[in-house]
Amino acid sequence: MTVPVIDIGPSFDGGLQRRRAAAREIAAACESVGFFVITGHRVPQALLERAFATAARFYDQPQAIKDRFKPETSTAPRGYHRLGTKNLAKTLGYDNPPDLREQFYIGPQDDWSAQFGRYPEAAFLYVPNIWPDAVPEYRPVFTEYYRTLEKLGGHLMRLFALALDAPEGFFDDKIDRHFSTLPANDYPALGYEPLPDQLRCGEHSDFGSLTVLAVDGVASGLEIRTRDGGWAPVTPEKGHFVVNIGDMMQRWTNDRWLSNLHRVVNPAGTGARRMSIGYFLHPNFDAEIECLASCRDAANSPRYPNTLAGTLMREKMRARAHGS
Repeated sequence: MTVPVIDIGPSFDGGLQRRRAAAREIAAACESVGFFVITGHRVPQALLERAFATAARFYDQPQAIKDRFKPETSTAPRGYHRLGTKNLAKTLGYDNPPDLREQFYIGPQDDWSAQFGRYPEAAFLYVPNIWPDAVPEYRPVFTEYYRTLEKLGGHLMRLFALALDAPEGFFDDKIDRHFSTLPANDYPALGYEPLPDQLRCGEHSDFGSLTVLAVDGVASGLEIRTRDGGWAPVTPEKGHFVVNIGDMMQRWTNDRWLSNLHRVVNPAGTGARRMSIGYFLHPNFDAEIECLASCRDAANSPRYPNTLAGTLMREKMRARAHGS
């Protein structure tokens, strides 16, 4: 299974023809693999390197200092989460050991919580950010990085709309009050052998509409599920982003696009550190996930009931936390 590399640079330069050309490549990738690598994304390499360096400075702090920035509840999508406190394989019903990574989450830079007061569960997804004052540069660096990826995610969603024969702005009012998260992930070198079936990140699909992932270093460890049930590595080059669609986009497209399973495997031995930063574009809490008109016809009726993005997200988060 080959993950295509798509240069989206021309899609920024104006002209519907160029955007449609990029959209056609994206559609082919999302239908066959669910993953693609992008170049020409206009995210400055210097900003990406600052983000990785800043995250490393935080993770190199003593454990007691890092623990100061934990959220009130272990499932809250903000702040610091210790090694071994998440288990993504549980979302598939597996009883694997916990993931061998630690994370620091931030969310939207705008406060949209008051707009979702009629949905009691929305408050959990719009909680304020936690900033680690032990690394003073964390907030300005990651605020800039979040804003930059937020803009890139919006651009990709407009290309997605074109790829699905919808108006180019179809998703605009579905992501203008999003609850997207941006975790910096640290997979530290281990001084011990992992447990059987314990991975750096267990097998799972992503929950939202799309993910934009940057990996620090050459040895990615990221693998995607192949059609024959095996696994294939994804090894982006420096400065490239890995993009994949999530479960909400698969539902929007009536399974035309694939929210593919993936995982992060342990390296040979336990001495290699890995870091990544992911931007997970989650739509507005009240965005309705409904089969797109271009993805249904008389022979292909909608496969999923209509639901809200926030409802789907809470179901997934409960499964990750409780293994149900």
